[in-house]
Amino acid sequence: MTPTWRRACAALLTVALATAGCTSGDGKADRPGITVVLFGDAEEVAGYRSLVDGFTDANPDMDVTLSPVATQDELMARLTTSFAGGQPPDVFLMNYRRYGQFAGQGAIEPAQSYLDASSAIKESDFSPRALDAFRFDGQKLTCLPQNLSSLVVYYNADLFQAAGVATPAPGWSWDDFLAAGKALTGDGRYGIGVEASIARLAPFVWSNRGELVDDENRPTTLTLRADPAAREAVDWFLDLQLRHRVVPPDAEEQSESSEARFLRGTLGMYLSSRVAVPTLRTITGFTWDVASLPVAPGGVPASILHSDAYCMSAGLPDHRPAWRFIEYAMGASGQQTLAESGRTVPSRLDVAGSPAFLDPAKPPRSSQVFLDAEPHLRATPRTATWARVEKEANKLLEEVFYGRVDREEGLRQLEETVRPLFTPAGK
Repeated sequence: MTPTWRRACAALLTVALATAGCTSGDGKADRPGITVVLFGDAEEVAGYRSLVDGFTDANPDMDVTLSPVATQDELMARLTTSFAGGQPPDVFLMNYRRYGQFAGQGAIEPAQSYLDASSAIKESDFSPRALDAFRFDGQKLTCLPQNLSSLVVYYNADLFQAAGVATPAPGWSWDDFLAAGKALTGDGRYGIGVEASIARLAPFVWSNRGELVDDENRPTTLTLRADPAAREAVDWFLDLQLRHRVVPPDAEEQSESSEARFLRGTLGMYLSSRVAVPTLRTITGFTWDVASLPVAPGGVPASILHSDAYCMSAGLPDHRPAWRFIEYAMGASGQQTLAESGRTVPSRLDVAGSPAFLDPAKPPRSSQVFLDAEPHLRATPRTATWARVEKEANKLLEEVFYGRVDREEGLRQLEETVRPLFTPAGK
């Protein structure tokens, strides 16, 4: 038995992260198999299980082990450990704001040549905006994006009606958004639920014609204070909590998340991406829908790209089984399965415009909002350290948002803390 074969068998027996089948006790080789690692809650994972079932039905000669974790942080920890141990999964699902860490280390097998040679899928099948977010070197695809989501406003239509507030309309303004938040706050309810993070703040900065960083291609610092338009948006965002009190305060957010509060019917508006839909579809007590983000006064429509892609680990003995799974997942059948689950805004253009995604009988009724946002989507920088930048910045932004530290001091600390994390080359 070769060393490679022994390692593969040992990995299957210990952590289920190997790629090739081992010889069975009767001397017959098992079917080839792959492991797919991804993140999601129970409702999301159910959609991926349906995807895997469809793949194995169409490919009865292959086995797929789905190995989910609950959060993106757990996924990062799992991948870091598995790569360090030399036992990476065949395929993993990774957000574009986080894959740079692994791409920069050469841990991902670039997808471009496989896509170019494929007879099942082609580059023109997919949204260019989603594809561009996964061109780590700016030219060739590193991973294949399954979705083209954006930050949107989920709203409780029943609460709006009870408060006598008009439901969100296309092109609504920051003033409209805040007025609705105030009207919906009171009697144990809050008007707005939003995470204090760079990903949630960014669209408001861009809508106000500001910038997050000094150079999108080769960033060296955040510009949340130095750019006047960005700073105006930051203050407006912070004031939702610190001044207007339309967002649950620190202690209440710690005891019950905004998503849980929205599910319970005590939150008027909840800012999230399409990832929330499978869970929100469990709601039976009220009517809910989705709206675009509000636009800054004198500003422009803007949202942030939320996209996850299938990546192949570098250094596998044979990438063909992993690519075979990705081809199916990115094909019309695989994309339709996840679209019907509610989990994704398909990156595949024909499926995005089909009833599998747009069916108004399945909430949210206004799914077209996600497609209408496509021209206004922006992505954060593709750098090897961006995930670390966000992680550290989010910690301090949350401190400021909940009033744990002074606004000016907190923002100063934020920029100074993350500045060393930017690399001079921006890659």
